[in-house]
Amino acid sequence: MQSFKAKIDIIGINPFVLLPEKVLNAVFKQAQKDKGPIPVKGKINGHNFIQTLVKYKGEWRLYINGPMLKASDKTVGNSVNIGIEFDPEERKIIFHPKLKAAIDKNKKAKIVFNSLAPSLQKEIIRYIANLKTEETIEKNIKLAVQFLLGKQRWIGRDRP
Repeated sequence: MQSFKAKIDIIGINPFVLLPEKVLNAVFKQAQKDKGPIPVKGKINGHNFIQTLVKYKGEWRLYINGPMLKASDKTVGNSVNIGIEFDPEERKIIFHPKLKAAIDKNKKAKIVFNSLAPSLQKEIIRYIANLKTEETIEKNIKLAVQFLLGKQRWIGRDRP
């Protein structure tokens, strides 16, 4: 595991840290790639995390999600200690059956969904899969279909 200290920065509403070149190169070597999203795991201030390294605007970023930020007991502008390594475990996302049924039921929504980039399809599937209550799941499935139909902004995105 590679360790480093970094200041939490923010882009839009997304906190992140940049990895030192030495650490980044070690992760690339472990992953045997330096392109596309790279699954990683590690520790932030001693607390375990699973995340994905992504390149955005020319820089590789480790986004600090809500649970990571809370566990670190820090906020934007503070420094955190990070331990990081490539995570070879396959990550599966379950396509919620109610979401699949709602998309299949609406021909136009299904056409739009199937035409989306795989990363956006996965984002929609992951968002619904991570919801906790049936009420929230059902509400967001309706929003997702409206989003696919071009009638609504959802998950921080404009209509497709």
